[in-house]
Amino acid sequence: MKRIALMDSDGTSHRYLSSGDNTVLTPRLSPGGQYLAYVSYAGGQPHVRLIDLESNEDRPLLPGNAMSFAPRFSADGKRMLFAMADGGNTDVYAANADGTALLRLTTSPGIDTAPSFSPDGSKIVFESDRSGTEQLYVMNADGSDPRRLSFGGARYASPSWSPDGERIAFTRIAGDGLRIGVIAPSGSDERILTTGPQDEGPSWAASSRDVLFQRSDAFGRTVLSVVSVDGGNPRSIVTPQDGSDPDWSTGGAK
Repeated sequence: MKRIALMDSDGTSHRYLSSGDNTVLTPRLSPGGQYLAYVSYAGGQPHVRLIDLESNEDRPLLPGNAMSFAPRFSADGKRMLFAMADGGNTDVYAANADGTALLRLTTSPGIDTAPSFSPDGSKIVFESDRSGTEQLYVMNADGSDPRRLSFGGARYASPSWSPDGERIAFTRIAGDGLRIGVIAPSGSDERILTTGPQDEGPSWAASSRDVLFQRSDAFGRTVLSVVSVDGGNPRSIVTPQDGSDPDWSTGGAK
């Protein structure tokens, strides 16, 4: 059973936001911390939903039964990025946080997913297998001028743009396992921050100095850990049960 949980950044005030009746994935907090977007499998297929953390209202982002997943908010909280499968193709879309003004941003054959806005909203980084393997790409916010970012001889996934705009965190997938790394938006200065073998799903601290991620430990548990972009050993974040798919609020409080 997977449930969405919310806690303070020091591990206190832990509470559950979902009942466990349906599979849930990738919770993402809005910049102000009022809303939380997530993927629910209620009804048998994935779709993005939003929870108002003040009123506890839980609603779908879009009407209908389209398969949508990998949600992220813009820095001002007004827009959302996500992936949606339609007609055998998976592309990146944007919409207002209330579900209006839906816009398709990619049209390449294959799977385009895991989008993340730059802090100023002018660029989007995303994951795509259009070159044959999962790699990172950057495009303008209207979907124009996509360019490949990663050329490190591995597969790259789950990109996340830092709040200061200076780096993009990612999961590197190679023969030695999954590791967390960072790269400049220009494609230079790629650095691997963790040793693996099962580190994935990076999320930035508000300071842009630390990256939160999930790690499978020696006992088979999935735990949350934090690593500095300057290097060093990751430190664990204590949770009541296994924790995965972490996301830090912009203010750093949740």
